[in-house]
Amino acid sequence: MNIRHPRILFLTAGYGEGHLQVSRALKQGFLARQVYDLHIVDLMKEAHPILNSVSSKLYQMSTYTSQFGLDYYGWSYYMTRDTSPAGSVHRYLNSIGKRKMLEIIEKVRPDVIINTFPFGAVMETGRKFSIPTSTVITDYTLHSRWVHPDTDKYYVATEALKSDLIRNHGASPDHVLVTGIPVRTAFYHASTESKMTSHTESQSTRKRVLIMTGSFTVFHHIVELVHMLLEKGNCDIALVCGRQEKMAMKLYSLFPDRPEVNVLGYVEKIHELMATSSCIVTKAGGVTLSEALVLRVPVFIFKPYGGQERENARFFKQSGLADIAYDTRKLGEKMIHFLHDSAASERIKNNMAAMYKGEAAERIVEETLLTLDEQHNLRRIPQFAVRE
Repeated sequence: MNIRHPRILFLTAGYGEGHLQVSRALKQGFLARQVYDLHIVDLMKEAHPILNSVSSKLYQMSTYTSQFGLDYYGWSYYMTRDTSPAGSVHRYLNSIGKRKMLEIIEKVRPDVIINTFPFGAVMETGRKFSIPTSTVITDYTLHSRWVHPDTDKYYVATEALKSDLIRNHGASPDHVLVTGIPVRTAFYHASTESKMTSHTESQSTRKRVLIMTGSFTVFHHIVELVHMLLEKGNCDIALVCGRQEKMAMKLYSLFPDRPEVNVLGYVEKIHELMATSSCIVTKAGGVTLSEALVLRVPVFIFKPYGGQERENARFFKQSGLADIAYDTRKLGEKMIHFLHDSAASERIKNNMAAMYKGEAAERIVEETLLTLDEQHNLRRIPQFAVRE
């Protein structure tokens, strides 16, 4: 290993954008430290392209079918959440992608492997070849798939997750570091800028509500919420439709004479829009919630899907960082109450500030490089007995 130019391998999967976004945020962190030999690999896609395509589509479809009672992803999540890492289910899942991973390791020859998706085979292989392996848990809740006895280091979002790993899964306290979930550097910069701006803004500044339309599976729910906010919210509304062009056009046609409603497609600098919003309506993905946490933007979650999103939502609500609603009218009422209660906003922001752990990617990069340094120094110690 050349300690000055370490090779870092990130193994991830494309079930949602979160796992890949965390890998990219970490890559940014290593680049900032002038580490350039970086490799992000979607192991499921590389190892089993057909299985990956089918399972990804099933995962995406589950968000829609769950609205009609067919929540097969949620069922599978809760059925396997507490299963033993040594059990037959985990042994089978840990074998997936093992052969391809060996090929990748042979090609890349990494000095360290960082998991942003729970691949148990990585830990076993890392131990076999004496490659340090770490896992970045990308949610605020723990599923047994993240746990493996050969993991050298866990990076987690909260003290509660650390306690769970230690108390219920036998992890050593020295092997679990509470860092938060990595997000793009732009969010930390936007957070600093928004704090500076907030000191100069007048208390009478009109509030902005940011609605990520991907949070809704039924179109008329978005329309109903917008009408409620226009009637009683006294706010500006930004509707971000992402790459759903037809939805954007339809929404624009419904509110052509309402300057308070700004319909947007894909927003490249979403961090700037979030930083200047009073609150956000979004899905409960671990990365999205972490972005809101960094920016101190109160969150409203509509009908969180079963599985990690529902558990993330529950954690944020219990921690006083977000609110949850399961029907549109209730969501609108909660938001209108929030918009007219400045104390509520301040309370949530204070809770977020207390939860914030600093720039997660920077801390993980620092810890990784320190581990490599220590390993390098150990290899330099002569292995012989000292005679008296």
